[in-house]
Amino acid sequence: MAANILIVDDEQAIADLVEVYLKNENYNIFKFYNGKDALNCIENEKLDLAILDVMLPDIDGFSICQRIRDKHNFPVIMLTAKEEEIDKITGLTLGADDYVTKPFRPLELVARVKAQLRRFTKYNSAEPNQEENLIAFSGLVLNMDTRECTLNEKKLSLTPTEFSILWVLCSNRGRVVSSEELFQKVWGDKYFTNSNNTVMVHIRHLREKMHDSAEHPKYIKTVWGIGYKIEK
Repeated sequence: MAANILIVDDEQAIADLVEVYLKNENYNIFKFYNGKDALNCIENEKLDLAILDVMLPDIDGFSICQRIRDKHNFPVIMLTAKEEEIDKITGLTLGADDYVTKPFRPLELVARVKAQLRRFTKYNSAEPNQEENLIAFSGLVLNMDTRECTLNEKKLSLTPTEFSILWVLCSNRGRVVSSEELFQKVWGDKYFTNSNNTVMVHIRHLREKMHDSAEHPKYIKTVWGIGYKIEK
């Protein structure tokens, strides 16, 4: 079944162009030029991915992303004309899975959409296997089949990216996972120098949700200059 993708951008030419490229890949498209109509769509349609422009005439993309994360865990890609790092950090902190700066090449965006959908579909359609799809230790339980995570019997509200990061780290307990390896496994994309910032933001947000300390970590330990590690 073709994925349902939401496109929200007040620059109609850009929204229309992205729609054409994604329809060529046989995706079902829900396209809007403002946040209000997009929110109605989110409430009434089953979506598999959202592409959100940050700057909209009524509701900014960050707010829409936050509303999505209140109820849904499908991937979110943010679009913006800004290049300030703080905007990228804001988007990722609110639960976005990827961030593309305008101007961009449509084929690059299509590739990112495919990567996000591939990862999300993979983690949500795994064949049930009690041993392979369940990790439990030190009060932390991750269930790959349901994509749920609990800590000391309390459910953690994790984004798909945060769950994937934690799954990779927990699957490799006792071994240092480099930032490059983590990025490639979770995002499925080529690693660049600034990709480390993306990883760092997600790790920081993950620690906040787990109430884990970077200085005295119980779970995620930073190995400076290399990556991250969870002890056995």
